[in-house]
Amino acid sequence: MQGKDKHHKHITENDLSLNTDENAAGSAHLNEPVAEQGQIEKLETEIQEQKDKYLRLLAEFENYKRRTAKERLELQQTAGKEVIVSLLDVLDDCDRAEKQLSSNADIAVQKEGIQLVFNKLRNVLQNRGLKVMDSLQTDFDIEKHEAITEIPAPDDNLKGKVLDEVQKGYYLNDKLIRFAKVIIGK
Repeated sequence: MQGKDKHHKHITENDLSLNTDENAAGSAHLNEPVAEQGQIEKLETEIQEQKDKYLRLLAEFENYKRRTAKERLELQQTAGKEVIVSLLDVLDDCDRAEKQLSSNADIAVQKEGIQLVFNKLRNVLQNRGLKVMDSLQTDFDIEKHEAITEIPAPDDNLKGKVLDEVQKGYYLNDKLIRFAKVIIGK
């Protein structure tokens, strides 16, 4: 029976495969479980810190998106307000011209008053950055012209050029905002 106990004792030690000496061969050392536990806790702490940073960053980004959307809406409303306010003087002139039309039969005076209103409107819009596109007798350009139709050119020099404008094109601060609708010579 003693022979069996020795054999049994030997199997138990091999199954544990513990070794108290780090430098000696073996699959596990006494101080490894303690080091692994400390490392796991450290990694868990780091993970939690990264999660907190991520959540804060996500919240900041959501706040940024809300704030910029609100600022963009306010800017659009304010920009529109400025244009409307600048046109109120023209509207006042239109009201005065309308009264003048009903009270004065002198066509020359009426035409002069209406022309003043038109000029004031053009000036207000030009001061806001609006610029009329010069298209007549220029080469047809698909980037800024929309061809309505083609007609025979009265002169060979006018072939492929804009002969007439059905609707003017406009730039706002040098950016095209409306194509010119044109008639082209062929």
